[in-house]
Amino acid sequence: MIQGSKPSEMPGFIPPQLAASRSKAPSGDQWVHEIKYDGYRVQLHVNKQRRAIFTRSGLDWTKRFSVIAGAFDIPVERAILDGEIVVVKDSRTSFSELQAELAKGNQDSLLFYAFDLLYLEGFDLRKAPLTERKRILKMLFDETGLESPIIYSEHLRTDGNKMLAHACKQKFEGIISKNAEAPYRSERSDAWVKVKCLQRGNFPVIGFVKDATGVAALHLGRQEGKDIVYSGKVGTGWSRTVSSQIRKKLDTVVTPTSKLTKPIRDAKATWVEPKFQAEVEYRDITADGLLRAASFKGLTNRPL
Repeated sequence: MIQGSKPSEMPGFIPPQLAASRSKAPSGDQWVHEIKYDGYRVQLHVNKQRRAIFTRSGLDWTKRFSVIAGAFDIPVERAILDGEIVVVKDSRTSFSELQAELAKGNQDSLLFYAFDLLYLEGFDLRKAPLTERKRILKMLFDETGLESPIIYSEHLRTDGNKMLAHACKQKFEGIISKNAEAPYRSERSDAWVKVKCLQRGNFPVIGFVKDATGVAALHLGRQEGKDIVYSGKVGTGWSRTVSSQIRKKLDTVVTPTSKLTKPIRDAKATWVEPKFQAEVEYRDITADGLLRAASFKGLTNRPL
């Protein structure tokens, strides 16, 4: 009998446990820490001969991830695994590369990192502590010979903020810290904590979208040789006062046409000479060269 488990019929889709967002990792011996993957959170169900994969909202994406479903070919009658489907590029997971592969219908580079076990062979494990669930999950891998593209997600009992610093240095998305003794709950709670790595950079402002008192968004570019190419929009990170100050500065450099080498279409945009640059905090840059999860931090004159 697994500690905390109970006999049960196999459930259907289980709403996932979600992590609270924090700026620092929690400390204490009760915490274990995992690399935060940048992919699609999914739930893999094994029910006799049927394998099914559900998204975090419960959509059945088995056909889309049929290679992963087919790779879970082990002598287990019933099981539910929680994990993430990713694509690894340059030794780290990349959501933009995952999207690109799926758009091409290519599943060959997909990997499934399993980090939790919710149900196994007639037993609901959700009330078992995380350490027990992961112990059984690791045993499942070891005893059945599961291998890539199905991968066991390792965790460490270590200083969370030191692990975060190392993860950011390696350009991972961040870490997930989990209370090792907590049960699995289908909600967002402090039992799981996510801390993300963020990057900063300066990008020329090439346009803005107006609102009543200032700006609703800034269009950004980046210099590539003599060209200015589009880097996307930023629409958060300022107060009403700062928004108004940004607008006053940009109104002085309005131009009738976009200064992008390859202009984009936006009927709501007001184009400007790239005389100012926005300091932006962002998570990543997509395969299309666009900033992901960008937040405004400041506006300065662009160096000549």
